[in-house]
Amino acid sequence: MYSVIATDLDGTLLNSDHQLDPFTAETVRTLSARGVPIVIATGRHYRDVAGIRDVLGVDAYLITSNGARVHAPGDERIYSRDLDPAAVRRLVQPELAGSERVIVNLFADDAWLIDRHAPELLVFHQDSGFKYEVMDLREHDGDNIAKVLYIGDPADLKVTAANLEREFGDSLYVTYSLPDCLEVMTSDVSKGRALRFVLERLDVDVAQCVAFGDNMNDIDLLETAGHPFMMNNANPDLIKRLPNVPRVGNNFEAGVAHQLRKLFGIRDELASPGQTPD
Repeated sequence: MYSVIATDLDGTLLNSDHQLDPFTAETVRTLSARGVPIVIATGRHYRDVAGIRDVLGVDAYLITSNGARVHAPGDERIYSRDLDPAAVRRLVQPELAGSERVIVNLFADDAWLIDRHAPELLVFHQDSGFKYEVMDLREHDGDNIAKVLYIGDPADLKVTAANLEREFGDSLYVTYSLPDCLEVMTSDVSKGRALRFVLERLDVDVAQCVAFGDNMNDIDLLETAGHPFMMNNANPDLIKRLPNVPRVGNNFEAGVAHQLRKLFGIRDELASPGQTPD
Protein backbone atom coordinates (compact mmCIF):
# COMPACT_ATOMS: atom_id res chain seq x y z
CA MET A 1 0.00 0.00 0.00
CA TYR A 2 2.90 2.35 0.80
CA SER A 3 5.71 2.09 -1.76
CA VAL A 4 7.50 5.49 -1.82
CA ILE A 5 8.19 8.14 0.83
CA ALA A 6 8.45 11.81 -0.19
CA THR A 7 9.28 14.42 2.42
CA ASP A 8 10.08 18.09 2.80
CA LEU A 9 13.03 19.07 5.01
CA ASP A 10 12.71 22.31 7.01
CA GLY A 11 9.77 22.23 9.38
CA THR A 12 9.15 18.60 8.43
CA LEU A 13 11.96 16.02 8.48
CA LEU A 14 14.50 18.35 10.15
CA ASN A 15 14.21 19.47 13.77
CA SER A 16 14.03 23.03 15.07
CA ASP A 17 17.80 23.40 14.63
CA HIS A 18 17.40 22.45 10.95
CA GLN A 19 19.24 19.18 11.57
CA LEU A 20 18.48 15.47 11.48
CA ASP A 21 17.94 13.87 14.87
CA PRO A 22 19.20 10.27 15.35
CA PHE A 23 15.69 8.81 15.73
CA THR A 24 14.56 10.24 12.40
CA ALA A 25 17.76 9.22 10.63
CA GLU A 26 17.54 5.64 11.93
CA THR A 27 13.88 5.39 10.90
CA VAL A 28 14.58 6.51 7.34
CA ARG A 29 17.64 4.24 7.08
CA THR A 30 15.57 1.27 8.24
CA LEU A 31 12.94 1.86 5.57
CA SER A 32 15.54 2.48 2.88
CA ALA A 33 17.23 -0.79 3.80
CA ARG A 34 13.87 -2.50 3.30
CA GLY A 35 13.88 -1.22 -0.28
CA VAL A 36 11.46 1.69 0.13
CA PRO A 37 12.54 4.55 -2.20
CA ILE A 38 13.10 7.86 -0.41
CA VAL A 39 12.39 11.19 -2.14
CA ILE A 40 13.55 14.42 -0.51
CA ALA A 41 11.52 17.35 -1.86
CA THR A 42 12.66 20.80 -0.76
CA GLY A 43 13.28 24.38 -1.76
CA ARG A 44 16.94 24.03 -0.80
CA HIS A 45 19.81 23.95 -3.29
CA TYR A 46 20.89 20.58 -4.69
CA ARG A 47 24.41 20.76 -3.24
CA ASP A 48 22.97 21.55 0.18
CA VAL A 49 20.51 18.66 0.06
CA ALA A 50 23.17 16.25 -1.18
CA GLY A 51 25.10 17.00 2.01
CA ILE A 52 22.03 16.33 4.16
CA ARG A 53 21.38 13.09 2.26
CA ASP A 54 24.94 11.99 2.98
CA VAL A 55 24.42 12.66 6.71
CA LEU A 56 21.18 10.69 6.49
CA GLY A 57 23.11 7.84 4.91
CA VAL A 58 20.63 6.63 2.28
CA ASP A 59 20.27 6.63 -1.47
CA ALA A 60 17.52 9.08 -2.35
CA TYR A 61 15.96 11.00 -5.17
CA LEU A 62 16.49 14.72 -4.60
CA ILE A 63 13.83 17.20 -5.69
CA THR A 64 15.39 20.60 -5.08
CA SER A 65 14.68 24.29 -5.71
CA ASN A 66 10.98 23.43 -5.29
CA GLY A 67 11.05 21.06 -8.25
CA ALA A 68 13.36 22.91 -10.64
CA ARG A 69 15.97 20.16 -10.26
CA VAL A 70 15.73 16.39 -9.77
CA HIS A 71 18.75 14.17 -9.14
CA ALA A 72 18.64 10.39 -9.02
CA PRO A 73 20.55 8.31 -6.47
CA GLY A 74 24.14 8.57 -7.62
CA ASP A 75 23.71 12.31 -8.31
CA GLU A 76 22.71 12.09 -11.97
CA ARG A 77 20.62 15.14 -12.87
CA ILE A 78 17.51 13.79 -14.56
CA TYR A 79 15.22 16.83 -14.63
CA SER A 80 15.89 20.55 -14.91
CA ARG A 81 13.82 23.72 -15.36
CA ASP A 82 15.47 27.16 -15.39
CA LEU A 83 14.09 30.64 -15.09
CA ASP A 84 14.28 32.74 -18.24
CA PRO A 85 17.58 34.69 -18.09
CA ALA A 86 15.83 37.97 -18.87
CA ALA A 87 13.45 37.38 -15.96
CA VAL A 88 16.38 36.65 -13.64
CA ARG A 89 18.12 39.87 -14.63
CA ARG A 90 14.93 41.73 -13.78
CA LEU A 91 14.24 39.85 -10.54
CA VAL A 92 17.54 40.94 -8.97
CA GLN A 93 16.84 44.64 -9.46
CA PRO A 94 16.36 46.58 -6.18
CA GLU A 95 12.98 47.96 -7.21
CA LEU A 96 11.59 44.41 -7.47
CA ALA A 97 12.85 43.41 -4.01
CA GLY A 98 11.13 46.55 -2.75
CA SER A 99 13.22 47.15 0.36
CA GLU A 100 16.96 47.29 0.87
CA ARG A 101 16.39 45.06 3.90
CA VAL A 102 15.37 42.15 1.63
CA ILE A 103 18.27 39.77 0.88
CA VAL A 104 18.33 38.52 -2.72
CA ASN A 105 19.71 35.08 -3.61
CA LEU A 106 20.21 33.08 -6.81
CA PHE A 107 20.39 29.29 -6.94
CA ALA A 108 22.74 28.44 -9.81
CA ASP A 109 23.62 24.88 -10.82
CA ASP A 110 26.51 24.54 -8.39
CA ALA A 111 26.38 27.70 -6.30
CA TRP A 112 24.30 29.76 -3.91
CA LEU A 113 24.82 33.41 -4.85
CA ILE A 114 23.81 36.22 -2.50
CA ASP A 115 23.86 40.02 -2.65
CA ARG A 116 25.49 40.57 0.78
CA HIS A 117 27.07 38.75 3.70
CA ALA A 118 24.42 37.11 5.92
CA PRO A 119 26.23 34.71 8.28
CA GLU A 120 23.04 34.18 10.27
CA LEU A 121 21.73 32.11 7.36
CA LEU A 122 24.46 29.48 7.72
CA VAL A 123 22.74 27.97 10.77
CA PHE A 124 20.27 26.42 8.31
CA HIS A 125 23.10 24.47 6.69
CA GLN A 126 24.93 22.91 9.63
CA ASP A 127 24.56 19.33 8.41
CA SER A 128 25.68 20.00 4.85
CA GLY A 129 28.18 22.81 5.39
CA PHE A 130 26.84 24.52 2.26
CA LYS A 131 27.92 28.18 1.97
CA TYR A 132 27.04 31.17 -0.16
CA GLU A 133 29.11 33.32 -2.53
CA VAL A 134 28.64 37.09 -2.34
CA MET A 135 28.41 39.00 -5.62
CA ASP A 136 26.66 41.90 -7.30
CA LEU A 137 23.75 39.91 -8.69
CA ARG A 138 23.02 42.64 -11.23
CA GLU A 139 26.18 41.51 -13.03
CA HIS A 140 24.91 37.93 -13.44
CA ASP A 141 23.79 37.02 -16.97
CA GLY A 142 20.77 35.11 -15.65
CA ASP A 143 21.72 31.79 -17.25
CA ASN A 144 21.26 28.42 -15.50
CA ILE A 145 19.29 29.79 -12.54
CA ALA A 146 16.79 27.43 -10.93
CA LYS A 147 15.44 29.79 -8.29
CA VAL A 148 15.45 33.35 -7.00
CA LEU A 149 15.03 33.62 -3.24
CA TYR A 150 14.07 36.73 -1.30
CA ILE A 151 14.68 36.64 2.46
CA GLY A 152 13.25 39.29 4.76
CA ASP A 153 10.60 40.37 7.19
CA PRO A 154 7.15 39.08 6.14
CA ALA A 155 5.87 42.64 5.85
CA ASP A 156 8.68 43.49 3.42
CA LEU A 157 8.13 40.29 1.46
CA LYS A 158 4.46 41.13 1.08
CA VAL A 159 5.57 44.19 -0.89
CA THR A 160 8.01 42.06 -2.90
CA ALA A 161 5.24 39.59 -3.76
CA ALA A 162 2.98 42.43 -4.89
CA ASN A 163 5.76 43.77 -7.12
CA LEU A 164 6.22 40.34 -8.69
CA GLU A 165 2.51 39.91 -9.27
CA ARG A 166 2.23 43.31 -10.89
CA GLU A 167 5.16 42.76 -13.26
CA PHE A 168 5.01 39.03 -14.01
CA GLY A 169 1.45 37.92 -13.27
CA ASP A 170 1.19 34.12 -13.47
CA SER A 171 4.27 33.68 -15.68
CA LEU A 172 6.29 32.73 -12.58
CA TYR A 173 5.71 30.30 -9.72
CA VAL A 174 5.98 32.35 -6.52
CA THR A 175 5.58 30.70 -3.13
CA TYR A 176 6.65 30.83 0.51
CA SER A 177 8.84 28.10 2.03
CA LEU A 178 8.96 29.96 5.36
CA PRO A 179 7.27 33.20 6.42
CA ASP A 180 10.54 35.03 5.75
CA CYS A 181 11.45 33.21 2.51
CA LEU A 182 9.75 34.08 -0.79
CA GLU A 183 10.80 31.79 -3.64
CA VAL A 184 10.51 32.28 -7.40
CA MET A 185 10.75 29.60 -10.10
CA THR A 186 9.53 29.25 -13.66
CA SER A 187 5.79 28.66 -13.95
CA ASP A 188 5.99 24.96 -14.87
CA VAL A 189 7.87 24.04 -11.67
CA SER A 190 6.51 22.54 -8.44
CA LYS A 191 7.39 19.77 -6.03
CA GLY A 192 4.30 17.86 -7.14
CA ARG A 193 5.25 17.90 -10.82
CA ALA A 194 8.74 16.73 -9.98
CA LEU A 195 7.34 13.99 -7.74
CA ARG A 196 5.15 12.73 -10.58
CA PHE A 197 8.27 12.58 -12.76
CA VAL A 198 10.09 10.49 -10.14
CA LEU A 199 7.13 8.16 -9.59
CA GLU A 200 6.84 7.54 -13.32
CA ARG A 201 10.54 6.70 -13.41
CA LEU A 202 10.01 4.26 -10.52
CA ASP A 203 6.84 2.90 -12.16
CA VAL A 204 4.89 3.56 -8.96
CA ASP A 205 1.36 4.93 -8.89
CA VAL A 206 0.77 8.15 -6.96
CA ALA A 207 -1.74 6.23 -4.82
CA GLN A 208 1.17 4.33 -3.26
CA CYS A 209 3.15 7.42 -2.26
CA VAL A 210 3.34 8.84 1.27
CA ALA A 211 4.26 12.54 1.52
CA PHE A 212 4.98 14.99 4.33
CA GLY A 213 5.08 18.80 4.28
CA ASP A 214 4.51 21.90 6.35
CA ASN A 215 4.41 25.01 4.17
CA MET A 216 2.91 26.65 1.11
CA ASN A 217 5.51 25.28 -1.29
CA ASP A 218 4.30 21.78 -0.28
CA ILE A 219 0.74 22.23 -1.59
CA ASP A 220 1.28 20.43 -4.90
CA LEU A 221 3.40 17.75 -3.22
CA LEU A 222 0.60 16.93 -0.79
CA GLU A 223 -2.08 17.12 -3.47
CA THR A 224 -0.09 14.70 -5.66
CA ALA A 225 0.65 11.93 -3.15
CA GLY A 226 -2.00 9.35 -2.42
CA HIS A 227 -1.24 9.46 1.31
CA PRO A 228 -0.39 13.06 2.29
CA PHE A 229 0.37 14.17 5.84
CA MET A 230 0.77 17.67 7.19
CA MET A 231 2.92 18.55 10.18
CA ASN A 232 1.18 19.78 13.32
CA ASN A 233 3.46 22.81 13.14
CA ALA A 234 2.32 23.56 9.57
CA ASN A 235 1.73 27.07 8.28
CA PRO A 236 -1.87 28.03 9.24
CA ASP A 237 -2.48 29.07 5.63
CA LEU A 238 -1.56 25.56 4.49
CA ILE A 239 -3.98 24.07 7.01
CA LYS A 240 -6.73 26.30 5.61
CA ARG A 241 -5.80 25.42 2.04
CA LEU A 242 -5.76 21.65 2.63
CA PRO A 243 -8.18 21.07 5.53
CA ASN A 244 -8.68 17.38 4.74
CA VAL A 245 -5.02 16.41 4.90
CA PRO A 246 -4.38 14.64 8.23
CA ARG A 247 -1.85 16.15 10.60
CA VAL A 248 0.93 14.32 12.40
CA GLY A 249 3.33 15.35 15.17
CA ASN A 250 5.63 18.35 15.21
CA ASN A 251 8.96 18.41 13.40
CA PHE A 252 10.77 19.07 16.69
CA GLU A 253 9.29 15.84 18.09
CA ALA A 254 10.27 13.65 15.11
CA GLY A 255 6.68 13.62 13.87
CA VAL A 256 7.58 12.20 10.46
CA ALA A 257 9.57 9.34 11.97
CA HIS A 258 6.77 8.37 14.35
CA GLN A 259 4.20 8.38 11.55
CA LEU A 260 6.44 6.30 9.29
CA ARG A 261 6.95 3.75 12.07
CA LYS A 262 3.17 3.46 12.42
CA LEU A 263 2.59 3.13 8.69
CA PHE A 264 5.34 0.57 8.12
CA GLY A 265 5.03 -1.31 11.41
CA ILE A 266 8.39 -0.44 12.93
CA ARG A 267 8.68 -0.75 16.71
CA ASP A 268 10.12 2.34 18.43
CA GLU A 269 13.37 0.71 19.46
CA LEU A 270 15.16 4.03 19.77
CA ALA A 271 14.20 6.94 21.96
CA SER A 272 12.95 9.94 20.03
CA PRO A 273 13.31 13.52 21.29
CA GLY A 274 11.66 13.82 24.69
CA GLN A 275 10.59 10.15 24.77
CA THR A 276 11.81 6.79 26.00
CA PRO A 277 11.62 3.48 24.10
CA ASP A 278 8.54 1.31 24.45
